[in-house]
Amino acid sequence: MSRWLALVLCGCGVSSAPPPPSTGLPSAAALAPADPVTPQTWRPVTTAPFDAAAPLLLTDGTVMVQELQTENWWQLTPDNFGRYDHGTWSQLAPMQPGYSPLYTASAVLPDGRVIVEGGEYIAGNFAFSTDGSLYDPLANTWTPVSPPPSWATIGDASGMVLASGQFMLSSCCDGAPGSGPTALLQLPSMTWAETGGGKLDINDEESWAMLWDDTIVTVDANNTANLKSTEIYDPANGQWHYAGDVPVQIADLDPNDPNSSHEVGPNVLRMDGTVLAVGGNGHNALYDPKTMTWASAPDFPVVAQGQLDTADGPAAVLPNGNVLVATSPGVFNTPTHFFEWDGQSFTEVAGPPNAPVDTTYQQMMLVLPTGEILMTDFSPDVEIYTPAPGIVDAAVPVITSGPALLAASRGTVQDPSPVDQVTGGITPVADLFGGHTYKMSALRMNGITQGAYYGDDEQAYTNYPLVRLTYRDSMHVVYCRTHDHSTRAIGPDKHGSTQFDVPADAERGLADLEVVANGIASPAILVNVK
Repeated sequence: MSRWLALVLCGCGVSSAPPPPSTGLPSAAALAPADPVTPQTWRPVTTAPFDAAAPLLLTDGTVMVQELQTENWWQLTPDNFGRYDHGTWSQLAPMQPGYSPLYTASAVLPDGRVIVEGGEYIAGNFAFSTDGSLYDPLANTWTPVSPPPSWATIGDASGMVLASGQFMLSSCCDGAPGSGPTALLQLPSMTWAETGGGKLDINDEESWAMLWDDTIVTVDANNTANLKSTEIYDPANGQWHYAGDVPVQIADLDPNDPNSSHEVGPNVLRMDGTVLAVGGNGHNALYDPKTMTWASAPDFPVVAQGQLDTADGPAAVLPNGNVLVATSPGVFNTPTHFFEWDGQSFTEVAGPPNAPVDTTYQQMMLVLPTGEILMTDFSPDVEIYTPAPGIVDAAVPVITSGPALLAASRGTVQDPSPVDQVTGGITPVADLFGGHTYKMSALRMNGITQGAYYGDDEQAYTNYPLVRLTYRDSMHVVYCRTHDHSTRAIGPDKHGSTQFDVPADAERGLADLEVVANGIASPAILVNVK
């Protein structure tokens, strides 16, 4: 059920439009020494000149954010030292006229383009839209995308780039038991192929999490015949199959109450390979893919306003392995309380300034390349959370082959001579030439989780590689746009390759090159940028 409709039916007196906007430690290269930050606290980004909704991390290290319920998008570019809180905002091209969605499926594709599909609302009105749009960051243009044939709704759908690199999309509300439709986008033809047979219920409100074996797990939110059922999608055969029951119901679903919201929180793949399934009713569950069994996790606490839950809301995996999750008392109520899950218990942490007047569904998280968590809440106050120190060793990317100049670029290099600008006897691993494209390989280049999770209303997964240069003399930070990722698979043993473009105007000199995934950087290799 729609959150706005549910609120009206509950007599809470809100309109059918969104409420008005509310009035890892970073890497050493990303913070100026004179401006330290305190772990487990929030600090603001340079005030946005708009009401900030869904964020996405582009493969050049910038963040694109939709302006709430409009066609407009904005770009946050970090400062010269890689700091996002000191970054600058600039406006991007708008989507096609009339497509101003809220609560969509979205993804950064392996070629670096961005897809946005559906929308529960268009310009604040119920729509369950089948519209979509594809953004090309090089051309700064959007192109409309046709929906899968015969689909009547996409709406607040789930979407995900599979390990294969294909984008999978669900319809929120089409279908019946055994036929909740999903489809795969075929590139470059931009056509859809049906997949996902055997689904026990429709896809509405359900959250997806990719596992290390490339399958996808979800907790059913619409199966009135079994309120505890879960399912797994296997991309090898394109089918869903029953995956057991959670020990306690976690979806806000009551077959005898037509006003139940059907909401459930995010499914979050942790760095130990288990899934924290956050509940929309205060209960939580854990899935162990090794044993293929479910267990109970502690309930969220009860506060003065009632039982805390995450009936639509965000969570993010921190570089130290903890999960940051937002909760609020009852379905769609305020205030918001934030917790970290360490695998055993939930510990409350500080909230941002708007937490007293926000509820969970307003908030969307994104894992930054610095290891910090960026969060929007439909207001101009974009906040950044600094995790406690620590990095899970099994999640660290490792460069396995140094940058190789692609043949298409090789003939245009102006200075292909051996290292001739290096002083002090230091020999770099490779020369990089501005304006040219390179290929490199890495272990765990996509990380071992998908980063931030929400569910059907918004996806800001960051399981793809970024390439970061930190200059030894100036300490300036530059991101090289990556594209043509060979895989989106996640896990401790997953290898892959990516291409990256050195900016034509890149600073020259010695730099440490890192591959970054989900805010965790590889050991650096030394390069000489010419």
